[in-house]
Amino acid sequence: MELILKKDVENLGFADDLVNVKNGYGRNFLIPQGHAVLATPSAKKVLAETLKQRAFKEKKVVDEAKKQAEKLNGLEIKITAKTGEGDKLFGSVTNGDLAEALEKEGVSIEKKYIVVAGGAVKRTGQYEATIRFHRDVVSTLAFDVIAEAKPEVKKPKAEAKQEAKPEAKAESEEISEDKSEDLLNSN
Repeated sequence: MELILKKDVENLGFADDLVNVKNGYGRNFLIPQGHAVLATPSAKKVLAETLKQRAFKEKKVVDEAKKQAEKLNGLEIKITAKTGEGDKLFGSVTNGDLAEALEKEGVSIEKKYIVVAGGAVKRTGQYEATIRFHRDVVSTLAFDVIAEAKPEVKKPKAEAKQEAKPEAKAESEEISEDKSEDLLNSN
């Protein structure tokens, strides 16, 4: 019995495939469950037209994906992250961080289509990610993870107190001079 599958059937075929099965399997399971229809001459013509239209639409989608992939050529992505001792990161850089960095560069892609080699980056350096724009269009992107500029180191408390004392003395001298001028002016 020749059937056209409406849905993917495990160990048999994918949707819109033309398959040959035993009569009982087709009549008693596939057709009643809505997984397939009889492959009549008119149904075969409809299937051929559907596949033809889908191929045309698929070509447009693939071309658009290739344009997106070309935007990545020559793009330098640098992701800054806080670091601890050496080149070890606080936290990690994931596909979500890479998706945000790409968004800033004008390439919009969902994070689920980005695969960072090794899962998550935990050290500074250069890494690669695989980006899937379409099942037929896959691109690799090299990116750098660099350390965030560290703020100036604060001085120990003892030095800070010593510096504060001269300023306090100068302020108290200014206040006493102001008071003496006020006293002279009032007399």
